[in-house]
Amino acid sequence: MDLFLPEEGYQPLAVRLRPQKLDEVVGQEHLVGKDSLLRRAILEDRLTSVIFYGPPGTGKTTLALVIAKTTKSRFVSLNAVLSGVKELKEVLDQAQQVRRYQQQRTLLFVDEVHRWNKAQQDALLPWVEDGTVILIGATTANPYFELNQALLSRSRVYEVKPLSEADLAVLVDRALRDPVRGYGQWSIELSEGARQILIEAAQGDARQLYQTLELILEPHLNNKEAGARIDVSERDMAAIVGRPLLRYDKGGDAHYDVASAFIKSIRGSDPDAAVYWLGVMLEAGEDPSFIWRRLLISACEDVGLADPEALVHVQAAAEAFDRVGLPEGRYHLSFSVLRLALAPKSNSTQALFKVLDHLKQKGADEVPNHLKDSSRDSKQLGHGKGYLYPHDFEGHWVAQQYLPNNIKDMKFYLRGNLGWEKNNS
Repeated sequence: MDLFLPEEGYQPLAVRLRPQKLDEVVGQEHLVGKDSLLRRAILEDRLTSVIFYGPPGTGKTTLALVIAKTTKSRFVSLNAVLSGVKELKEVLDQAQQVRRYQQQRTLLFVDEVHRWNKAQQDALLPWVEDGTVILIGATTANPYFELNQALLSRSRVYEVKPLSEADLAVLVDRALRDPVRGYGQWSIELSEGARQILIEAAQGDARQLYQTLELILEPHLNNKEAGARIDVSERDMAAIVGRPLLRYDKGGDAHYDVASAFIKSIRGSDPDAAVYWLGVMLEAGEDPSFIWRRLLISACEDVGLADPEALVHVQAAAEAFDRVGLPEGRYHLSFSVLRLALAPKSNSTQALFKVLDHLKQKGADEVPNHLKDSSRDSKQLGHGKGYLYPHDFEGHWVAQQYLPNNIKDMKFYLRGNLGWEKNNS
């Protein structure tokens, strides 16, 4: 299946305006900016296997199209959703014949490459290995989780990022001014408010931007002659855009990235950012039990002994949430997030993990004789002899060795200098 052959009849705006050469690509300067390695490889037709990874509507297929238009190599495209081993084998057989008899290499573009299972990916591997095909994969899923390591080791992964608002503004102007592929035949004016709503609602997705433009403009163009003026107000755009969709996949990168930003904001004592990421998760339909789990961990990992009451409060709020449920339970989530973000911080509870690392490397040492159990064989072996009972001393404390002899001076616990821990250690 060739993704780049024009279909009969109407073509969506996003297809009509898709760049045909590198100079038309908007955004992705880190990939195809001036003097970039990828740009030079494309222009000089010496591309090696690559994986383009990023959200929808950010230019992965566009880059493949530009490569198809630029290369002198044979270019073939497949969609992993619609094709399997049979179709792949046909392409590979043809590529082998072309390489053998025409000395021409084949660039194979596979859209949604992560949809291929392990067997399908394995079927491609030998042909990428021996250079019969140069793979150009596109995926919205993290390739480091979804693609075989053997295939990844023979490819270079390029992250395609969401377009900036400035990039999207360029695309809006291109759509409104291009008389052939866009709406340049008419005099279309977007108010500043309408333009801003359009760009913000797209959330870095060029396809979504173009789809919204089509939705609001096409009904007006049916009865308008070329040159007619069409004004789009902020109210008009707001009515079309409605509620923006959040980029959030509860089983994918967004789930882990937002959760990471959430905890790091709490750890960094930024209540605004912490409650923002909480809102993103709730709005996207995240399971509240996942959020509570992260909060209970943070209460010990990040706040810890600087404020021991924080764990008590979060646990109480979690139990209250179970009774109240949503939507009112959002108060308990907000309370707990702000409580942890505003609390003094200590990570001294990592003492245990330092011990575990030590044990993995060195093993456990023998218990010192004076700490051994004296109830069984103190007379025969002297176990427990020399032990000092702290309660017999002033302040219920006495200097005494508790660690094994070989590590008696080692420190696992590093006391924090904030809150309760500072005043009670």
